[in-house]
Amino acid sequence: MEMQMEFIRKLPTPAELKEQFPLAPNLKELKERRDKEIKDIFEGKDKRLLLVIGPCSADREDAVLDYMTRLARVEEKVRDRIFIIPRVYTNKPRTKGTGYKGMLHQPDPHKTEDVLAGIIAIREMHTRVARETGFTCAEEMLYPENHRYLSDLLSYVAVGARSVEDQLHRIVASGIGIPAGMKNPTGGDISVMMNSITAAQNPQNFVYRGWEVRTTGNPLAHAILRGYVDKFNNSMPNYHYEDLRSLLDAYEKTNLANPSVLVDCNHSNSGKQYNEQIRIAKDVMHSCRVNPDIRDLVKGLMIESYLLDGCQKPEDSEYGLSITDPCLGWEKSEQLIYDLAELVEL
Repeated sequence: MEMQMEFIRKLPTPAELKEQFPLAPNLKELKERRDKEIKDIFEGKDKRLLLVIGPCSADREDAVLDYMTRLARVEEKVRDRIFIIPRVYTNKPRTKGTGYKGMLHQPDPHKTEDVLAGIIAIREMHTRVARETGFTCAEEMLYPENHRYLSDLLSYVAVGARSVEDQLHRIVASGIGIPAGMKNPTGGDISVMMNSITAAQNPQNFVYRGWEVRTTGNPLAHAILRGYVDKFNNSMPNYHYEDLRSLLDAYEKTNLANPSVLVDCNHSNSGKQYNEQIRIAKDVMHSCRVNPDIRDLVKGLMIESYLLDGCQKPEDSEYGLSITDPCLGWEKSEQLIYDLAELVEL
């Protein structure tokens, strides 16, 4: 039987797209400078707290740029204690494979999917964020084959809970040259996450975009604790002191480089109760204060935050309100950043 797959059009290669939409030299220098600072944090040379913060999904360029411009003003006040990596996620995993899949698929959430327009839209949006705010951003590496469309712009990638067991995600993460956070799977098995970090930190040979490639391994691959779902479909947290202590024990049984974790304060850690992110973030900071080993392990936090509290349906169009998971609104987010800065021990 023939494959039931329609070939719509051949997409430009990442090299072709980068040639069509090139980066200015000053933006290349910006990324190099920020990447070095982030590397120093993961290697323990810089004790500032990493904060990956921003919308659950970057759904529209105007609201995202508005948010990032506000965030840049806050960053100026806290940069001696907090290093901010904005979250600009343009492709979204869907548990059932249906619904809004992000700007990559739908540059306009109210129109039909158009992947070519989406690839161009996400590159242009990331470029605008860098040019207008001085930030280089974080993305979820949902589709490893697509990473190179943005590889000259991104400073951080996360491999999601549903992807972390996938071979291609793990081995592509070994060659991307920036930190790759491996989330614990939705079932909560920490050994799966640790195996993913091991795979990403080691050199790999594989097929990628029609090439046989070889990577050097990524010593900045690390853990992300995001909570999990038990067999009764209840959200279960894994950000508490005991969880961080157990993760430290798991790292000590390996020979992994740069033992590190970012705590995702939303998702199953909060049960998607977005206001709980404030309490969870401060709880993690308290754990760091009472145990220097945990302070060394915890390199940062992840917060889902947008202009307005909560969320709406994808078919709605209120400016600055998430169309995927509920987010912490701007005023609360700004105050949380200032509060976290006070809690950082350098």
